[in-house]
Amino acid sequence: MDAENRPELELIVQQIGEAVLATTETVDCLSQRLDALASHVQQQGYQVFALSDAVQTLTEAQQESLQRLDRLTDVLERLVTAVDPSDPAPP
Repeated sequence: MDAENRPELELIVQQIGEAVLATTETVDCLSQRLDALASHVQQQGYQVFALSDAVQTLTEAQQESLQRLDRLTDVLERLVTAVDPSDPAPP
């Protein structure tokens, strides 16, 4: 190798090394951000699951309430019928 080309070669190797270091730092930073994002997405997944579970519970409670309301309506209709609807109500 000639002595004249050696400084240029060293400069190129140094620039390549600096580029590799900068790339490594960038990849590390992106990796950390990706981990944080994955954790955030996982937390949102848990929240969506909890919300879905709560909606299911509310739906079941509403269905039960409607069934009870239907039974109450039936009982009230029977009670009204038992009171003898042929009698006019007093004024």
